[in-house]
Amino acid sequence: MSQIIKAQSPVYGGYVIARDSGVIFIKGAVPDEVVEVSISEKKRDYSIGAVTNVIEPSPYRINPPCSVFGTCGGCHFQFISYERQVSMKEEILLDSVSRIGKMEAQLSPALTDRNYNYRYRGQFKISREGKIGFYREGTRDVVPVEECPLMIKEINRIVRELNNRKLSGIKEIHISCGDAANALIKSKLATEDIEKIMSGVGFSGIAFETGESTGRDYIRLDLNGLQYTVTPWSFFQAHWNLNRKVVELIVNELQPLENMRVLDLYAGAGNFSLPLAAHASQVAAVEENRHAADDGQRNVKLNNIKNCRFINSSAEKYRIQEKFDIVLLDPPRAGLHSDVAKKVLDSSPGKIVYISCNPATLARDLRKFSERYNVDSLRMIDFFPNTYHVEALAFMSLR
Repeated sequence: MSQIIKAQSPVYGGYVIARDSGVIFIKGAVPDEVVEVSISEKKRDYSIGAVTNVIEPSPYRINPPCSVFGTCGGCHFQFISYERQVSMKEEILLDSVSRIGKMEAQLSPALTDRNYNYRYRGQFKISREGKIGFYREGTRDVVPVEECPLMIKEINRIVRELNNRKLSGIKEIHISCGDAANALIKSKLATEDIEKIMSGVGFSGIAFETGESTGRDYIRLDLNGLQYTVTPWSFFQAHWNLNRKVVELIVNELQPLENMRVLDLYAGAGNFSLPLAAHASQVAAVEENRHAADDGQRNVKLNNIKNCRFINSSAEKYRIQEKFDIVLLDPPRAGLHSDVAKKVLDSSPGKIVYISCNPATLARDLRKFSERYNVDSLRMIDFFPNTYHVEALAFMSLR
């Protein structure tokens, strides 16, 4: 069943909604254009469909540069100009804060950087035939790629080289780049067989799910003048250039930091902790992932930082027994567990910084904090251009 309809507002998940006899979630539309939509699912309260024909195109509709866009499930917005992608994500953020958070907000300017060749890491799937690529959306079928326009040049060089190898028996290859390149391999093949396959590709180290590795098991990145090392079992922001901008903004916005005690929950390998320690009195970095906490300890030593300590614990289990002036929160998509939100509220820091990767859970958590905190600023961060993902940064102060 198909119908012609005008697309209206963007919503999270890569959809634009339209209202006719009911609500329709449309994939492949730009707000304000008239499209023909094929309905694939019809629920009691809404329908889901995809664009089959554009009747009146938006001036923001462009030709996607990637030959497998629409087949590969990695990107969602390549057919929309980058300017409009950013404004759509801002609309989604504002809608979430208003509808879920029951708050009215004005956004500070979005933080953006390049929208192609920005990813310093990528997770590639391997097909049964041994081809490297990404999953087709909604399936486990691998779409082979020669390169990906979102990846930096070095990762694309490695992908082209891997296309010349027989990769059968390998399930996934996670590639990370900094001063060198390393890989996390998911496979049941013997270590020596994997090493033979990867020989000459250019990896400085190869890591395995078991926690074992060959060669150097970390890469080194520049974090605004600091040495930042991370292993494949840990995490770092793929859009590293934008990450550096975000870190700089947070450090500057929190000044003066002299004599301030900072608690960094969900600290990773010290992405925020290390730069803040250069200005603050003390920084406590809490991180559940053992590998990330170990990376953080290495980074503390490499940078000769004396006032930052890493605590290998989940945010849920960590007990706040000290007085902190500032708390940083960078939770996963599920947002803050209610126990964590309560602990932070009970500790009454003067300032809270919340970095979010889900506008809905951010809005929910801001509503909790709004009982005692003012939201001083809120902005969208576009860590994942050409995808539907919406990240945000909020600064709060105790009333």
